[in-house]
Formats: sequence, structure tokens, C-alpha cells
Amino acid sequence: MASFSISAPPSGSGFRLTVSKCIRSSLVYLKSKSVHFSDNTTLPLSFASPSSTPQELGIDKKGNSRSSFAQTAAVKQFTGSLTRAEGLRFAVVVARFNEIVTKPLLEGALDTFRKYSVRDEDIDVVWVPGSFEIGVVAERLGKSKKYQAILCIGAVIRGDTTHYDAVANSAASGVLSAGINSGVPCIFGVLTCDNMDQALNRAGGKSGNKGAEAALTAIEMASLFEHHLVQ
Repeated sequence: MASFSISAPPSGSGFRLTVSKCIRSSLVYLKSKSVHFSDNTTLPLSFASPSSTPQELGIDKKGNSRSSFAQTAAVKQFTGSLTRAEGLRFAVVVARFNEIVTKPLLEGALDTFRKYSVRDEDIDVVWVPGSFEIGVVAERLGKSKKYQAILCIGAVIRGDTTHYDAVANSAASGVLSAGINSGVPCIFGVLTCDNMDQALNRAGGKSGNKGAEAALTAIEMASLFEHHLVQ
């Protein structure tokens, strides 16, 4: 086995100065070179030599980095407003089935519209037999281009059969398709609950009124589309 020994350099600054010059020379040499890849892509190398000034390193006199990211323009952000509801028109599609639940949901929605300066004459309410029928009517209303948003209200309560799953899934996909196909926001305000107590609690009971919450969503989405996303 080969062995090596390294002797300590003589004391004094001469050795440190020599090493510093060698490193500096190497960095200056590398600074002028580029990395070449097999696909002929050239990536310039940039090194900071020991004598680089803060300005050369991209740091201003106050110590702040002058990154190219900091110099980019501000990203635009859009959001709907709850204070610009005047003049917006809404349609509300309501299922008659489980009317003991859907009627309080509708009342909560209408009260919210009024609180946010939506006039009664700018709201049309359309009743349909059940939640299954909401989607097709919402799409037709959206395509009429008379409204800035369509609020869909219904209540599907689980029973002893799989009918609940079929109706709940169809209502959700129907409202989604209505919004996509019409280009008008269609808000899902259909309750899907395990029992009647859960539904009543969400129609003005201890869990609040989901119809009122859905109306707020409708106002915000209508404002977003009307003021920022108009074609």
C-alpha cells in the first residue's frame, strides 16, 4: 500500500497568497467558458471571483437581491365581488320534491339576494318536479343569456334503496353540465343528506341556511363573469 505525507507549509502569508492567486486564475478562466451538451445546447457558466463586487453578484447597496423574478410584472388576479350585484340577473331552479326543505332554502336565497342589492324584478324562480330535472332546465335558462348566474336548489334524502345515489349523482352532474354547456355559472345548491333532520338543519336550522350560502356563491360568480371574464 502506497503512503503519502504532506508537509505543512512555511508560516507567513506567502503560501496563502499563492493559493488565492491560483484559485482566482482558475475561476477567471472558467468564467469565460460554457458547458456543451450532446444535443449542442450551450449553457454559459457564470462564476463569482473572489474580487467580485456586490453589484456583480446581483445584490444592491442595501443588501437586497436583484433577482429576475423580483423584476417581473405583478401577476393579475381576479375575484368576484359581493358589492357589485346591482343590475345582475339571476334565475333560481327549485325542486318541488321535499318542498318542506327546498322552500326554506329558496327563502334564504331570496333574502340574501335582497341584502346584496339584487332587485326582485331581476330574479326569476322556476319550479321543477324534482332534483333530477334541475340540470336540463338550468342549461336552457343559461343558454337564453338572460341571466348572469343560475342557482339550483333541491334536496335528495337517502332512503332504503339505491335511488338516492342515482338521483344525487345525476343532479350534481346535471348542474355541472349545465354550466359548462351554457357558459353561465350554475350553482349547486342541492342538499344530499342521510335523513330529514340533516336536511332541515341545513335549511334554516342549527347548521344555517345553505340556500343563502348558495346565493352568495351565485352573486360572486356572476360578478366574476360579468366584470372580468366577459368574452
